Amino acid sequence: MQADEPSSFCPRGSKSEVEEGSGFSPKFDQDGLIPAMAIDATTREPLMLAYMNADSLQRTLEIGEAVYWSRSRQEIWHKGATSGHIQRIVEIRTDCDQDAIVLIVEQIGAGACHTGRDSCFYRKIVTAAAGRAELRHVKQDLAFDPKKVYGNH
Repeated sequence: MQADEPSSFCPRGSKSEVEEGSGFSPKFDQDGLIPAMAIDATTREPLMLAYMNADSLQRTLEIGEAVYWSRSRQEIWHKGATSGHIQRIVEIRTDCDQDAIVLIVEQIGAGACHTGRDSCFYRKIVTAAAGRAELRHVKQDLAFDPKKVYGNH
């Protein structure tokens, strides 16, 4: 976002203003990012965790669809631009110190995960033999074929 562009964000005030006030003043980290957890508006299941910068958060507020910052590609990422699996914003929440965001979304399309699943959180962590942590699938089935949607990336 350019310095002369309008912003929906308020300047960060005192601790009390940030925690109890009505001004939205997100706290971005040293890389200019804020974590954004998307959850399904109907099931309340977690769909994905991504990051937003000021531009992508502003764009999300403007268009009512999830727009993230891709850390791997170093670019704005409108969720569903390639796949058609858009996340329509139902509600956005922030935590007490405004350094994390929860997007409550209507997941439009087959799924949220690039692996072809409806959620990126398809495994749970369990303690196995000798206290070792392992991953177990909680959802096996694919919601869509990622090769057909994304090609062989």
